[in-house]
Amino acid sequence: MSSITASRALAPIGTAGKLFAFGLDVGRALFRRPFQLREFLQQAWFIASVTIVPTALVAIPFGAVIALQVGGLIKQFGAQSFTGSASVLAVVREAGPIATSLLIAGAGGSAIAADLGARKIREELDAMMVLGIDPIQRLVVPRVLACMLVAVFLNGLVSVVGVAGGYVFNVVLQDGTPGAYLASFTALAQLPDLWQGMAKALIFGLIAAIVACYMGMNAGGGPKGVGDAVNESVVITFLLLFVVNFVMSAIYFQLVPPKTG
Repeated sequence: MSSITASRALAPIGTAGKLFAFGLDVGRALFRRPFQLREFLQQAWFIASVTIVPTALVAIPFGAVIALQVGGLIKQFGAQSFTGSASVLAVVREAGPIATSLLIAGAGGSAIAADLGARKIREELDAMMVLGIDPIQRLVVPRVLACMLVAVFLNGLVSVVGVAGGYVFNVVLQDGTPGAYLASFTALAQLPDLWQGMAKALIFGLIAAIVACYMGMNAGGGPKGVGDAVNESVVITFLLLFVVNFVMSAIYFQLVPPKTG
């Protein structure tokens, strides 16, 4: 009984190791030829089609809530002129990449895990290996690159919509001045903040795709196993994203000094 309990306790560690090894295999397969351009374009279009509308809709309340919270806090300090800059920093640095990654994992990642899981239980992946076709190169690499590409573009969409939503709510609900909101953009924000947001979106898209592909390709137990793999992929991705987000933010603040107003 104790050995069974110990094996269950160590199971997450084994899964983490297998997931890391799977990521290394995907990294090696990125440079193999031929590149599956058609599959890449199809997957990029599919992921964009299922995430672009929810992302735009989520970005509006994200920007509004940040503008309301930041605006109210800054107003207590008597620094209303920095409301726009603080809102932009919050959206570009944190809210944009996080919202993008959650939707990529929830919509695109779940679809990828379900697709590969269905192929797994139908033994299509085994048939591909028998024919000498590497499933990672043929199926996983195009999906990973598609998720990374779409995540970067969706991050730009979230940033624009979030900043616009924050502008509207600050001006309408908090009696802010449009000119002061726009003029304060460059007071605290700087170009590396934008690059950090894009880098986060790129890494988050990579993580979401690798986890979804791994869980889908290791699904078992029929349709119920595919459903469990989809659920596990979303949960694991969410946990990893928040951990990686903290690490990347900590490294960024150590490397790039904040801009003083």
